[in-house]
Amino acid sequence: MTRRVRIKVCGLTRRKDVELAVELGADAVGFILAPSPRRITPEQAALLAADLPPFVESVAVVVNPTREETERIAASGLFTRIQYSGEEPPELVARSPLKAVKAIGVTDAADPAAATCFPEATILFDARRGERTGGTGERFDWELLRRSAFSRPFILAGGLGPENLREALDALSPWAVDLNSRVERAPGEKDPVLLRRCFAIVAAWNEESATAPRRDPGAAIPRNSSGGIPRREASPRRGEFDEKECLS
Repeated sequence: MTRRVRIKVCGLTRRKDVELAVELGADAVGFILAPSPRRITPEQAALLAADLPPFVESVAVVVNPTREETERIAASGLFTRIQYSGEEPPELVARSPLKAVKAIGVTDAADPAAATCFPEATILFDARRGERTGGTGERFDWELLRRSAFSRPFILAGGLGPENLREALDALSPWAVDLNSRVERAPGEKDPVLLRRCFAIVAAWNEESATAPRRDPGAAIPRNSSGGIPRREASPRRGEFDEKECLS
């Protein structure tokens, strides 16, 4: 079965941007409920997410929420997933009342390894600047992820736009990409031209992948069938190590 890269458009604040994302074929739309230039209220989210088509995910983006806050998000009926973009402990994410996405800010080689502490969540790798994970408009060093032992399908975020999206797809072959600040005119206001260009880039990459075998451009790191990077055989006790790291 041919694997297709999916698209999430995040940081939406205007109904017309939601409608355009859906028209272009977005698989998920994200609404930020945490401190951010793109923050909206649950009441605004109710208007923005109304009448989404079937199979379009609605993602609530939060930072260090309480258990009670996540329960309220789930009870609202507005969302299908919760994206945890702070320093949430694995126990909180594991008890998520909706399907979980865990954002991991990447600054060094230890960060991709930290993702193993969240086995129940879909992992989103993003750029970190100071205390901010996401929304920076900057990319992280993709080599840190390419050289890691992380092997699960993942979402790639961090400064993705028309100028570097094809490069990102070729370099990392992610399960999905997250578009936000690099497709904006201003925080929360998506640029339709940039958004259309990004969707066209992903569509072209998917079409090429469906019609021809894809060679890993790095040529040094083989990929498994799910698009991830297989674990190195040099670390036979890696799973035990990761478990200890998660508990530390």
